[in-house]
Amino acid sequence: MTLLGQRVELRIWPSQYRWVFGDGGSLASQSAGAPYPDLQITHDYRSKGGVRPRVDTTYSARFRVNGGAWRDVDGTVTIPGAPVDLQVRTATPVLVGYQGQR
Repeated sequence: MTLLGQRVELRIWPSQYRWVFGDGGSLASQSAGAPYPDLQITHDYRSKGGVRPRVDTTYSARFRVNGGAWRDVDGTVTIPGAPVDLQVRTATPVLVGYQGQR
């Protein structure tokens, strides 16, 4: 872009993700995760019920003016993710066909 007659270039990227699981737990990572079955980001819910998980994304940036050296932008910007309604259901374990050592 041109700003006050100077060419200004920006590089902006997600530098951190904060996974807020909706049950009090959270996890910070530099990875955006991956589709199942990669399991890069996981969380065990300990009780059933409704939760509202979200992902907050923090962005970092660099800039340069008129093709000069790249400089870091001081600070970061965090954009809160939109919560999603999720119903956690609990499975009941059942012992079937167990035969102990004799």
